[in-house]
Amino acid sequence: MTTILVVDDEEPIQELLRFNMEKEGYLVWVAKDGPEALRFVEKEQPDLVVLDVMLPGMNGLEVCRKLRSNPKFQQIPIIMLTAKGEEIDKILGLELGADDYMTKPFSPRELLARIKARLRRLNLPEGENAQILRGELRIDLTGFRVHVRGEEIELTPKEFELLRVLITYPGKVYSRDELLERIWGYEYDGDTRTVDVHVRHLRLKVERDPSRPEYIETLRGVGYRFNG
Repeated sequence: MTTILVVDDEEPIQELLRFNMEKEGYLVWVAKDGPEALRFVEKEQPDLVVLDVMLPGMNGLEVCRKLRSNPKFQQIPIIMLTAKGEEIDKILGLELGADDYMTKPFSPRELLARIKARLRRLNLPEGENAQILRGELRIDLTGFRVHVRGEEIELTPKEFELLRVLITYPGKVYSRDELLERIWGYEYDGDTRTVDVHVRHLRLKVERDPSRPEYIETLRGVGYRFNG
């Protein structure tokens, strides 16, 4: 059974999320603060984490940073929640490795759609066991592994999906809006800087010199394409 950890200190939010997620057949666990969330992830390794930013003591951004700094948990999707809606929170959360972001108050139906989209990307169709080779990059679609110059690198689920889309059709130009639609899998809020943040992270991991990218090329005013 798919397990989701909800990290929020507001009991009404906890119960709202638990009720709606359990109706969809998910096993839901709740943590009320950052340390409790980290202990649960260490012990149970849930399939997905819904993480509030405004937590007592250790805030959600710090929890996200700690999870993403641990290779064991880098593949767990993280959807962040905030009541603030400030742009700095959103960009910082994405910089730290969050996969998605929603502002309170939110629609439980929309949150469930985003959860399903994230989980679908962790399960490729049966029989899709191809490996893609492009230059010094090798991507294993079923093992969710990427090797650069013979060494395995750790990617977040969103970074992996971004690389998979770009590398599958080298030379094809994708606009930021196209990448948002393909990778996020639902109607996003139109902030294309989300793509730029993830491209920057990906370049740091796969390019010899991220300031002069060899693989992921930016076409100013158009979007991105993969060369290789």
